[in-house]
Amino acid sequence: MDNTDALKGTKVMIIDDSSTIRRSAEIFLKPFGCEVILAENGFEAMSKIVDNHPDIIFVDITMPRLDGYQACMLIKKNPIYQSIPVVMLSSKDGLFDKARGRIAGSNSYLTKPFTADGLFSIVRNYIA
Repeated sequence: MDNTDALKGTKVMIIDDSSTIRRSAEIFLKPFGCEVILAENGFEAMSKIVDNHPDIIFVDITMPRLDGYQACMLIKKNPIYQSIPVVMLSSKDGLFDKARGRIAGSNSYLTKPFTADGLFSIVRNYIA
């Protein structure tokens, strides 16, 4: 089943302080016609969210200054952006991290390093 067109024009934001993770996400999603918005920290992400209004946001939990939980809470507390699905990214697959992500308001959780399929299926889940 080929639904690559289903994601055409979808704005996917990746917030991660790792350039490798940001680049991987971009390489995985661009062929599906997604517009990929990259931010390397929570502060940079906030202004880019306002400017680009992404359809889905992936945010790394462990970042300096404004971590993923704080960034997620800021997004979810804003009535304009609270409906945007937020997916936590973490290299740990721990129950504690998942629970804490839920408390912060995240919609889902993806363990790093992620695969193209893993990333694609989450985007498709929330967008299609």
